[in-house]
Amino acid sequence: MNGTCAHLATVKVVTPSAKGCEECLKTGDWWVHLRLCRTCGHVGCCDDSPNRHATRHFHATQHPIIEGYDPPEGWGWCYVDETAVKLPNKTKQVGRVKRWVK
Repeated sequence: MNGTCAHLATVKVVTPSAKGCEECLKTGDWWVHLRLCRTCGHVGCCDDSPNRHATRHFHATQHPIIEGYDPPEGWGWCYVDETAVKLPNKTKQVGRVKRWVK
């Protein structure tokens, strides 16, 4: 891990933007797992979810690194370098709303 990622300097201590996928909560949709942007704190749903909001957030913002966040898993992924990264810390979950596959 970390050997091929040049974006670890972008990792910040963030406050999660929501207790579930921010966009899915607004629209009433569901998700499978949550991902946390380690640049700004956006909480989005994973690529196994219908809306793939975490990846959409990356494409809109170019924020490179996410953290597995449901439950707080602590692993990281760099979209740009397409590699797993070891994060310097794990984000504490602020509570969550469960919306699983129907």
